[in-house]
Amino acid sequence: MISLISSGFQFSSAGENQRNSNYISNREPLSPTPYVELPLGSIKPSGWLGEQLRLAKEGMTGHLDELYPEVVGSRNGWLGGDGDGWERGPYWIDGLVPLAYILQDQKLIDKAKPWIEWSLKSQTTEGYFGPVPFAMEPEPEPGLQRGMREDWWPHMVMLKVLQSYYSATQDQRVIDLMTKYFRYQLKTLPEKPLGHWTNWARNRGGENLASIYWLYNITGEKFLLELAELVNKQTDPWTDWYLNRTLIAQSLSLPRTEWSSIHGVNMAMALKQPVVYYQQSKEQKYLDAVKQAFADLHEFHGQVQGMFSNDELLHGPNPTQGTELCTVVELMFSLETLIQISGDLAYADHLEKVAYNALPTQITDDYKSRQYFQQPNQIKITRQNRNFITDHDGTDLCFGILTGYPCCTTNMHQGWPKYVQNLWYATPDNGLAALVYAPSKVTAKVANGMQVQFDEQTNYPFEENIRFVFSSKQPVKFPLHLRIPSWCKQATVKINGTLYASPKGDQVIKVDRNWVKGDVVELNFPMEVRKSGWYENSVGIERGPLVYVLRIGEQWQKLNDQDQYKEYEQVLPTEPWNYALLAESVQNPDSACVVTKAAKVAPQPWTLENAPVQLKIKAKRLPQWQEYHGMTGPLAYSHSYPVSPEKVEEITLIPYGCSILRIAEFPVVK
Repeated sequence: MISLISSGFQFSSAGENQRNSNYISNREPLSPTPYVELPLGSIKPSGWLGEQLRLAKEGMTGHLDELYPEVVGSRNGWLGGDGDGWERGPYWIDGLVPLAYILQDQKLIDKAKPWIEWSLKSQTTEGYFGPVPFAMEPEPEPGLQRGMREDWWPHMVMLKVLQSYYSATQDQRVIDLMTKYFRYQLKTLPEKPLGHWTNWARNRGGENLASIYWLYNITGEKFLLELAELVNKQTDPWTDWYLNRTLIAQSLSLPRTEWSSIHGVNMAMALKQPVVYYQQSKEQKYLDAVKQAFADLHEFHGQVQGMFSNDELLHGPNPTQGTELCTVVELMFSLETLIQISGDLAYADHLEKVAYNALPTQITDDYKSRQYFQQPNQIKITRQNRNFITDHDGTDLCFGILTGYPCCTTNMHQGWPKYVQNLWYATPDNGLAALVYAPSKVTAKVANGMQVQFDEQTNYPFEENIRFVFSSKQPVKFPLHLRIPSWCKQATVKINGTLYASPKGDQVIKVDRNWVKGDVVELNFPMEVRKSGWYENSVGIERGPLVYVLRIGEQWQKLNDQDQYKEYEQVLPTEPWNYALLAESVQNPDSACVVTKAAKVAPQPWTLENAPVQLKIKAKRLPQWQEYHGMTGPLAYSHSYPVSPEKVEEITLIPYGCSILRIAEFPVVK
């Protein structure tokens, strides 16, 4: 049986009261959701994605306490110490816990466990948990965030950590702690609201709200719905701001006192807040507000890799403006949340674009260093001041442990593990859904509790084919939901070698059948090369979920300021970068580009040398397009007149995520 579901909120057709019977789903009166998260550990990465988690384990995620001991070592306030007591410790554990339990790595589990145990044992009789505030605030030591220990914000991060831990272990102590803490919040928030200590808690109240609903779905305690209303009321009015459109469109004209609302990380987190509250309100405006926000971010601050500029505030669409790594991983987490609650397939398309372009470029190939800001047009990484709203001694583009600002050092780790956790979902009809694609294996319950497994064999997003091999102890009937990406004009679906359907893009195909061990489902998504339009009539080149950029040779240079934390790496170009694409080529890029695929996708494909797919396209050098303060300068020609004649050359484009230096948004010439 074939069923097609169009993009958008799906419960109008799926049934108001239908809920999955095998996994925790929304309780009434919360609206049912079209997709339900599986327990942590149900999904295992393989292929190139498994290699990313292995590299994270061997790199910064698995060893951050050794690389950054002053902050996430034994002195951390979330371990009972006198050091950092704010966000950076919980940030790290928010990525370490899912990584540890997905990999089932005992060393990583043992490394995360003290943070869990200390938090669980720290709860007071009133319900507060976490670092104890200092009786008298000490003089802060350089690099430590010792104050604001009672702030609501870092507790929101630790609540996410505890949720992940419970999902993997079912430790009842988590439920007890969260119940007592939320009673404490209900009592305390009227006197000390979310913004009492910092703006961050008021900006990011959606994180708190999501945790409240998570607990409500387990316990059904009615006071939690009352608390949710209070938290929503005290959170910044994102729904109103998004609907009246002034916040994003006029961001840089806001008074400086209101700039936290256009901070890129705050914006990335807040994009899910209206939809999270929609579960309780059930008002369409909350869904509409987020759609409008994404449209406005694209129009006023959008960049080709799926991000919006934020260095650290929203800063327009110029491809030389930066995007913070924290914003990348937080936007991914928001998109993952939006997919589950709304079922809108646009969010799945967007999630793949961010994960497969913006995320890998900003972390080194060995996962031992990171970049604070990235630029779509990034021609040189040096220590110098650039046109960023926030500048950190000129190190914002440099790779290092603490270049730019340390928040990304601890927050980057949630990116790939939480992406793995959201490759597969349970569905209200007791089936399974694959909505974003990557090599993986899922083990889950379907139908009336039968455990089944799908082995997803693919080199996607570099290749068009995805193969699902099914196994179970006995035959079972259930539906498998498969997303057809919006960029795919027409896919093919085969079952056991026989054509089953040829669906068009931007929908879910539901395959409802009797499954037996050894069944194979094959998806093929033909990937055409296409163009997209950006700043000052520049053009991006895309194929499938990947953006393709000019391949520029790199010369890496290590610099050291006699302090391991000031060690950073600059990257200089060894080849010309100032190319423009020919107008005749971008008119029909699919026929103008020659696509070359590697014979084999390397375990770590996100490198300059291992780029699995390359495109060849015609271009011309623009001698008048020169460097300006370490960036691409303004284009010194008019679109109304031809440029001085230069010879036509064939240039090589590689996936954005494989690049460090690049041109991603190209000028176009005749």
